[in-house]
Amino acid sequence: MTARMDKRFADLKAEGRPALVTYFMGGDPDYETSLGIMKALPEAGSDVIELGMPFSDPMADGPAIQMAGQRALKGGQTLKKTLQLAADFRKTDDLTPIVMMGYYNPIYIYGVETFLDDALAAGIDGLIVVDLPPEMDDELCVPALKKGINFIRLATPTTDEKRLPTVLRNTSGFVYYVSMNGITGSALPDPSLVSGAVKRIKQHTDLPVCVGFGVKTADHAKVIGSSADGVVVGTAIVNQVATSLTKDGKATADTVQAVATLVRGLSTGTRSARLVAAE
Repeated sequence: MTARMDKRFADLKAEGRPALVTYFMGGDPDYETSLGIMKALPEAGSDVIELGMPFSDPMADGPAIQMAGQRALKGGQTLKKTLQLAADFRKTDDLTPIVMMGYYNPIYIYGVETFLDDALAAGIDGLIVVDLPPEMDDELCVPALKKGINFIRLATPTTDEKRLPTVLRNTSGFVYYVSMNGITGSALPDPSLVSGAVKRIKQHTDLPVCVGFGVKTADHAKVIGSSADGVVVGTAIVNQVATSLTKDGKATADTVQAVATLVRGLSTGTRSARLVAAE
């Protein structure tokens, strides 16, 4: 449903503010709790949801997201159940775009055509599959686009002018700029470098550019959001889940609320972000 994504970014552009894009791991620490988290995100101010697909070998993820994936898998989460999460969320929210994020292996095993059909039925708007380069577009990207599912690419500080057009070729929905080299959950990048990178990417595409990696606070969100079309927060949310759990990794009465409180704070940052740019 590319229309849902396009409408959300058009509405935000009209409001004059960047999107708050929030990532959480499907099934962490259990199905019901993660559904509660997913439902709480838009109420707390999230504009786009990234739904993590747990995988046993997540090579681009830092320790926090790796641990979240392990907790989810231990709790019995599967790709089918992650699609079900989206379907259950859609029963009460048909407006918030959902992007599934993860790795190709579980999708390949599931079967590409079956997965895409089930994803559409569940109300998925886009995919981020971090280990599929543009050279492998025929595997999943092109079939997804044909069915009307956005395929969102990552650009990084090492994506040079020669490589960028290739990366952007079949990208839709938005461009996810990973603002530093390394794993998720690293330190916050230099805002001036981020601003320059966003401008550089925008010379090649009309798509919104969302920036992630390292955003943890409302101030971070405000600074990054002053030059980007969206601010992506993942590790901070996953950490918030982790710190709310019991010693043996079980959800507590505080788990969903802890995430909602964090996201509410981040939302104040993105909602005031354009004020910085206008001053």
